Order: sequence, then C-alpha cells, then structure tokens
Amino acid sequence: MAAPYAPWQLSGETLVGLIGARRPAAPLPWGLRPLPGPALVVAAAFATSPVGPYLELAVGEPARLGARPGWCITTMVVDSAASRLGGRLNWGFPKELGTLVWHADGAERELRWVERGIIVRGSATGLPLPVLVPVRTLQRRSDGPVVVPGGLRGRGRLGTIEIDVPEDDQLGSLGGRHLGMHVAGMRILVRPARQPVGLTSTLRAPLRAPEPALSLGTPGRLAQR
Repeated sequence: MAAPYAPWQLSGETLVGLIGARRPAAPLPWGLRPLPGPALVVAAAFATSPVGPYLELAVGEPARLGARPGWCITTMVVDSAASRLGGRLNWGFPKELGTLVWHADGAERELRWVERGIIVRGSATGLPLPVLVPVRTLQRRSDGPVVVPGGLRGRGRLGTIEIDVPEDDQLGSLGGRHLGMHVAGMRILVRPARQPVGLTSTLRAPLRAPEPALSLGTPGRLAQR
C-alpha cells in the first residue's frame, strides 16, 4: 500500500473542543515537554483528501519542542488504512485504525468511536464567522522529533461539545461538556515535516521517515509526561 507524500490538502467539516482542568490524556513522546493549557479534541469528516474521504478523531496536548510551542497529537484514530500509513510516515502522527460513525442532524454533529465507546457531539449556536488559523503540531517520527506546519480555514460557529468516555478509559479526563466550535467549508493544508535546528529556525526533514514511524516513544526510552 502507498500513500501520497506531503503536503496534503483536505476539505470537509469538523468539531473542535478545548478541554481544560484535567490530567494529560496521554504521555508525550520523548523529547517533547508539556505546557500548561487545555487539550484539543478534533472530530473531522473529510470529504476530500489525497487518499479519499475518511473520518478522524484526534486529541492534542499543549507541548513544546525546545522553544517551539505547539500541539502534540497523542491519540488519533481514522477509518482509512491509507490515511493511517500516510500520517505515520509523513509526520509521525500516531494514527490507528478504528470504526468511526459520523452523524449530522441540522446544527448537530456527532462522531462515535465504536471500539472504545467514545462519542463526541457538538451543537453550534453562534453566527458563522470566517476562521483562518495557523496550526503547528510537534511529533516524533522514527528519525526524531519534527515540527509539522499547516493551516485551517473555513466558516466557524461557536457552541458546545459533549464528550462521552467510559470511566476506565485512558481518555476519561476528557469527558463532559466543553467550549467548542463547528467549522464548515473547512480546508486544511498539512505541510511537510521540518526538523528543529537552533532556537527558532527549522530545516525541511526527509519527506518520509523509515518505518515504523510512531509519534510515541523511541526504542529503549520511555515516553514522558
């Protein structure tokens, strides 16, 4: 199986939630340090991508790589094998395969992760406003830590999201009602990974990491909080 090289351009819609006052949902990979702040939960239905339509659920933790702040994606599930492969090799995203179900009803959206019984549902109540947000994630591929630049644009409406998580699940601290947003007409650009150099600059990394390309941990070392 092959998956396209970065950059990837994707379109669709998404629910985004900020979750504060909780313990970290998952450990960070070696070389990254935690930062204070809310976690990020993203439930997305991609209508177009380099590997076709697919669904995705992701959890990001605030982190830094040296002096660079960003989000580290510590949990990510997709229902596309090609997306899983491309996400791991291009950027070190810890994508796993799962059964995801997306439901839309008026202003309400819901994404369900069947195997873990996790449900993210959102209801938008605010007026639609243009959204243009630069996004930087910090991951670890098998060839070391990388910075992943990108950006998101679309039409956002503020609202709330509710997350249902089984009590004994590792992501249990994310459960409850939180501030959220629904973004329609979403377009995302995920650029090639960059390797950190010095305090502020980055150089382009190899387009692909050697397999396996996992975001968590490295051989002989433990992931850290």
